[in-house]
Amino acid sequence: MRERTVDEVVERVFGNVLGAIDVLAIAIGDRLGYYTALASGPRTADELAHTTNSSPRYAREWLEQQTISGIVHVDDASVPSEVRRYGLDPATCEVLATPGGLAAMAPLTRQVAAAGAVWQGIVSAARSGGGLGWEAYGADMRESQAELNAAPVRAALAQEWIPAAFPRLHERLTAGESVRVADVGAGAGWASVALAEAYPSVRVDAFDIDPATIAMARDVVEGAGVADRVSVVAGDVAEVAGVGAYDLVMAIECIHDMPDPVGVLRSMRSMVVPGGCALVVDERVADEFAADADDVERLMYGFSILVCLPDSMATSPSAATGTVMRRPVLEAYAQEAGFASVDVLPVEHDMWRFYSLN
Repeated sequence: MRERTVDEVVERVFGNVLGAIDVLAIAIGDRLGYYTALASGPRTADELAHTTNSSPRYAREWLEQQTISGIVHVDDASVPSEVRRYGLDPATCEVLATPGGLAAMAPLTRQVAAAGAVWQGIVSAARSGGGLGWEAYGADMRESQAELNAAPVRAALAQEWIPAAFPRLHERLTAGESVRVADVGAGAGWASVALAEAYPSVRVDAFDIDPATIAMARDVVEGAGVADRVSVVAGDVAEVAGVGAYDLVMAIECIHDMPDPVGVLRSMRSMVVPGGCALVVDERVADEFAADADDVERLMYGFSILVCLPDSMATSPSAATGTVMRRPVLEAYAQEAGFASVDVLPVEHDMWRFYSLN
């Protein structure tokens, strides 16, 4: 590796600071409804403030910051500030002003902002070897996580992932056979909702342990109109789940967060009927650590130090897995839990890898 100069390191850090400022500014604009308002047409700062019931002075500063950052465009920068009109191009609308879209990125910025808000708690946890529980990150972390996961699971879980991963199960579901599913670590319940929306014969039990998340999941299920077929269950699957009761047991992007992943996987194994399916979806990272890892792994390490590792270490004892759960680590957990093998499924996704546990 070539030795870097001081100027190069300064430039790198300064660029990161500018990026962090943009992240926070996007999160602020998203929460204030600025992007949604601008998506309906160009506005002056006063018009944006009126539409969003916010301060005109703050709106003007935000618009100017977004303009020089290349996110918002201004019709004519030379006219007086009170008559300048600002807008969004179609691509920016899709990314920042289309809640629930597959390209939506505003929730990701709110996740980072929510983690940054508790950074001193993370420092304290790192000093003591303790943790920072999920509840400490607040509603915005829960809500942004739910928004990020809702779009892909609703678009692809039943349409692409289940058919590719478990074709026989998909045939049974599309034929209208009665199928029971357990959604472990269900979060806001969007995966459970996606299955219920696609397959009228399915019955899903969505398990979680965080009270605020459980309340949100019940609202999501009720709002989607599938409460007759999706039950949100509060409690540890090891204590409340039925043995041999489910045709499919799935854990989507949560095993790495578990303080006792082996115990959870052992419970999942006991829950599956003979010949049933166990699905784990987790982060798409390399099998081994390397200094030249890609941007996905860089993102995952960021979430690990900011969220997932502190959360898992809030419970003692903890496996302290972290977000970057590599395939050999999952295979070791699964083997200890009693599974004979772990297969990578033929499902393509930029961020997640799909595993069948047998």
